[in-house]
Amino acid sequence: MAVSSFPVLSSLSASVSISPDVSSFSLNIPLVNICSKQTTHPSSSIIVCSYKSGNNAVTERRKRLLEQYGLDPNEFLSEPSTNRRREMRKTGEGKQISAEDPKPQRQTHKLLQVLGGSARRMKLLSPKGLDVRPMMEVVKGAAFDILQAAGGCPASLRPGRWLDLYSGTGSVGIEAMSRGCSEVHFVEMDPWVVSDVLRPNLESTGFFDDSVIHTIRVENFIDRAEQLIGNDRPFDYISVTPPYTQVDYGVLMGQLSKSALVGEDTFIVVEYPLRTDMLDSCGCLIKITDRRFGRTHLAIYGPKWAEKKKKEKKN
Repeated sequence: MAVSSFPVLSSLSASVSISPDVSSFSLNIPLVNICSKQTTHPSSSIIVCSYKSGNNAVTERRKRLLEQYGLDPNEFLSEPSTNRRREMRKTGEGKQISAEDPKPQRQTHKLLQVLGGSARRMKLLSPKGLDVRPMMEVVKGAAFDILQAAGGCPASLRPGRWLDLYSGTGSVGIEAMSRGCSEVHFVEMDPWVVSDVLRPNLESTGFFDDSVIHTIRVENFIDRAEQLIGNDRPFDYISVTPPYTQVDYGVLMGQLSKSALVGEDTFIVVEYPLRTDMLDSCGCLIKITDRRFGRTHLAIYGPKWAEKKKKEKKN
């Protein structure tokens, strides 16, 4: 390679290739071309060395050439053994490391529906997968039948305000508005569920204007209830449908019973898993029913007058 006497720097590069018998290689490294004027040939150069296998003199020259450019000769001159190649295939060593694959985009489908009231049979969005677990329709239907009977109006709910904790898809709160509730507060901490599932469900059913969405953890909402909802009266209905494995029911119900969200006439609907001990009361409210649906239990707490109505109806 010719070098002129008046130095002007331009970059060169070289690549490496090796063949088995008469082996040739070139270095895939940046070089510096020193010349006095701009040349017309391409700005990359290939340094090729040919040799016959087993020629120690050629091998030494190749080593020195590789070392001259700061490369480890062992990476180019030594061929891995069969066992080493097998190990490299298993561990993936030597393969190009790609950037971390992005998480798959979350998707929705329409498997839920409103069971009764003005929005009956309207389909609702729910996330695919197990990250959100809506209340089963058989459990939801039974809960509203019990509430309507306990309120003295089997055809619909007593008008009032509903608090849907761990709302997820919003199917419980939407069912409440469809059956006569005037306002529902939804508490859901997942922003994607709120924007891509809950809000579209409220808009498609026509209940968005009668709803308030709180994107916050349930525990924090209960602690800051007065700040978040003002000095409004307690809720008439509260539904508690948390992810089973992420909640201590004793702590949650104790926190809820002491809050200003619960009043003397409040009904609380709690969905909980098998082998979970639920107390017979929640503050001033008593347990008026506790039913099992497979591995799911449904407990409803309410005022004492609701229990009396239930007994009168049986007699």
